[in-house]
Amino acid sequence: MYAFEYRRPASLAEAVSLLGKAEEGKILAGGQTLLPTLKQRLARPTELIDLSKVPELKGISEDGSALFIGAFARHAEVAASDLVKRRIPALADLAVHIGDRQVRALGTLGGSIANADPAADYPAAVVALKGTVKTDQREIAGDDFFTGMFETALNPGEVIAGVRFQAPDKAAYAKFRNPASRYAIVGVFVARFGSEVRVAVTGAGPSVFRATDMEAALAKDFRADALSGVAVSANGLNGDIHASPEYRAHLVTVMAKRAVEACG
Repeated sequence: MYAFEYRRPASLAEAVSLLGKAEEGKILAGGQTLLPTLKQRLARPTELIDLSKVPELKGISEDGSALFIGAFARHAEVAASDLVKRRIPALADLAVHIGDRQVRALGTLGGSIANADPAADYPAAVVALKGTVKTDQREIAGDDFFTGMFETALNPGEVIAGVRFQAPDKAAYAKFRNPASRYAIVGVFVARFGSEVRVAVTGAGPSVFRATDMEAALAKDFRADALSGVAVSANGLNGDIHASPEYRAHLVTVMAKRAVEACG
């Protein structure tokens, strides 16, 4: 057993200040990753900073032509939001299929992308929907935010405030999920912005990535059949007891076709 200080700041500025002063502080959002990490003794923070009372991190709102979702928005809130369903229905559909009810009731958008789990769903949405991650210090383009397995562009002590998603003309997310955890073995988010098409893949590799060959094919012909001749290399893809790299490469094409078909 060990002891740590539990803090519940009332503002983002106070949270950042507490984190900066702590010898080794950890942010508590939904706790879906941090609490198991503490139980397994993989982390021993001196201070635990609970963000549940920070108003700046909450809420879902329109931001011009975009949609801004606070970092503390829980998956269930995104899934149930009429605004999200109206502006970016594919994002609400992604959220409703994250984990199980308990995970959706507690897990948060900010926690999901800060953890940068290779099997997480939200990274695909951040990249495909031209997301911009807003922190207490700056704004980071979604294409630059995820840097590797469990790695992001965040600086030590930097806190995510929310994400700005651009509303596409069409979008859909399709995933082949682990039957136990419901996380993505492979998930593909397809978004069309006029003549531009973005295809973001999660679960297949160490970090989310864009399938540029698929984007080029769909920009010319936005139909599932346009992907029939586009092969995804298995080099560098994840391999485990659930799926080999070769199988994941095959699933990328299958899920991308399903996402395009779902776009209508």
